[in-house]
Amino acid sequence: MLRTRFLQPACASFLFVAFSFAQQPAPQAPAPGSPADLVQQGEKLSRDGKLDDALALYRQALDKAPDLYEAHLAEGMALDLKGDYTEAHQHFAVAIEDASTDNKAQALRAMAVSYAFEGNTFKAAEFETRVFDARRAKGDSTGAAEICNELARIYLEAGDADSAYKWYKQGYTTATHKTDLNDADQHLWLFRWESAQARVAARRGNGDDARQHLAAAKTALDNAKNPDQMKFYPYLAGYVALYAGDSHEAIEQLQNADQHDPMVVALLGEAYEKFGDAAKAKACYRQVLELNNHNPANAFARPLAKKKLAGS
Repeated sequence: MLRTRFLQPACASFLFVAFSFAQQPAPQAPAPGSPADLVQQGEKLSRDGKLDDALALYRQALDKAPDLYEAHLAEGMALDLKGDYTEAHQHFAVAIEDASTDNKAQALRAMAVSYAFEGNTFKAAEFETRVFDARRAKGDSTGAAEICNELARIYLEAGDADSAYKWYKQGYTTATHKTDLNDADQHLWLFRWESAQARVAARRGNGDDARQHLAAAKTALDNAKNPDQMKFYPYLAGYVALYAGDSHEAIEQLQNADQHDPMVVALLGEAYEKFGDAAKAKACYRQVLELNNHNPANAFARPLAKKKLAGS
């Protein structure tokens, strides 16, 4: 049962001991049938796309432990994936209230993503900025900058390029405000900033500007010498090509991007659609619905895929 407070407005340190070499014991598995165990079982079902079965387990967990943070968080995520946004907001509101200090940011960001699923960028920004302000107050420039970029992406995919540009710029300024950034990190943040400008320009219809920023992003990425970041370039190049009107180039680039990223697969579907290959477009949209991520990418990819398949 939902708690009555849903009716109210939603408003580690580690001690290293030099002389101790003993390994810490592995976390114990929750007792079978316990609320924590039910949540873990539900999370696996949710990842497999069995959302109704997952929700049944989360509700069993909450019957036993109505204040269980993890159960409210997990149920909210599953409800978003089903499209039941209002009920999802209610569970996230309780998760925020019940969250420990360490979990507060996670709960706030989950609520922001929930509103992104719903298409409400105003409310999404309300919760993202709470995380941004808290991290900035703690002097966590890198963490604060990451939240700026997360909010900027929500704005961009919602079609608000101006707000996206503002927050991407804030993210770059916040990150590079640190005086102790090494050369590699400076180039990495420059890559992110040029990447952001490329996507914003593409969404504004400024293809030439987008391609210039794309080239600058590639140079910064090469200078960063960070192999883990190289996988993001095909997504960026495909994004720019798609919005610049080159569906063939978009397909070639996006096929080399992460096929477990719902936004990549959704963009590939749109590229196939523009290229005139309806069958491959539909296959991409169906693939999106098999990816059960609760993140800003899926907040836009999943509703898009549902809409495309419903109209086919």
